[in-house]
Amino acid sequence: MNSVQQIFKKKDKDLLSIFFTAGFPKLEDTTTIISELSSNGVDFIEVGLPYSDPLADGPTIQYSSSVALRNGMNLDVVFEQLASIKETNKTPLVLMGYLNQIIKYGEDAFCQKVKDCGIDTVIIPDLPMVEYETHYQQLFEKYGITNVFLITPHTSDERIRKIDNLTDAFIYVVASASITGAKGEISQQQIDYFNRIKGMNLQSKLIVGFGISDYKTFATACEYMNGAIMGSAFIMELDKNSVEGVGDFLSSIFGAS
Repeated sequence: MNSVQQIFKKKDKDLLSIFFTAGFPKLEDTTTIISELSSNGVDFIEVGLPYSDPLADGPTIQYSSSVALRNGMNLDVVFEQLASIKETNKTPLVLMGYLNQIIKYGEDAFCQKVKDCGIDTVIIPDLPMVEYETHYQQLFEKYGITNVFLITPHTSDERIRKIDNLTDAFIYVVASASITGAKGEISQQQIDYFNRIKGMNLQSKLIVGFGISDYKTFATACEYMNGAIMGSAFIMELDKNSVEGVGDFLSSIFGAS
């Protein structure tokens, strides 16, 4: 059982995951942000590997990647940072990156570093399912890593059920067929989509992302799914108030203020 599954054993509703880009706003902020998120009740944390061409990310996360790269962040640095808190961090970390980063770094070297950091779950949005089945599934299993697949409103039932069978952590339910970023309230069309997925009675936990930006959108998503991931809104908070504002931001998401 991987670290995220262990969280689901204890709690399967109202789960909150926060995404942030490693090395933003400052190069050395990565471990401090993880510590702040962990101490303020986040269930699991999605650490983004800054990348120059992030196809799924909107302007806010693209901006954070650009800043992180200018700060000098690279895979070696982020792996060193994450390894430094392996023994003290108690909140599961999920690593989010892109396939080219794995290939360029070296597949086995990348997976070994992920393992060395105590991480066992990754999200690679541009990893084709056929490539996963024919190569990366075996590679990841060798290192005890599980992959999270994304589904969108356009994903067929057949593909969703196939993803469900391949899933060992959770299915990332993309709330709308678009890039990341706040989009206002959750629409009736999105609720219909959530109900469609919920009605399939999948075995996997369902975590919503893309457009979750405040208490209301988080609470609405949790009515239909097991939890939600919030990214762009948190990146904007970091840009405005740096690490000092993490506690107050999370209080607002949990409805405490």
